[in-house]
Amino acid sequence: MEIVRLSSKGQFVLPKSIRDRHHWEAGTEFIIIERGSELIIRPARVFPPSELEAPDAPSVYQGKALSLEEMDQAVRDEAGKHR
Repeated sequence: MEIVRLSSKGQFVLPKSIRDRHHWEAGTEFIIIERGSELIIRPARVFPPSELEAPDAPSVYQGKALSLEEMDQAVRDEAGKHR
C-alpha cells in the first residue's frame, strides 16, 4: 500500500514503484471511476490502438478453414484455461 498526498492544485503523484511496475510514463491518461467513497484509477488505453488491415490483404492464417462449430469450441477451450 502506498500513501499519496493531494496538492493545493488537486494533484497527486503516483509512486515511482507503481509507475515502473505498470510501465506508465509522463502523459499517460487515466480514467477515474467513482464507486461510493472509493476511486478506481485505470489507464485510458490498456492496449495500443489497433490498425485494421485492408480487406484485400492476404490472410496471416495458413491452416485449413475452420467451421463455426470448431471456432466456438476453440473459444470455449481457451476460456476454460483462464478460469
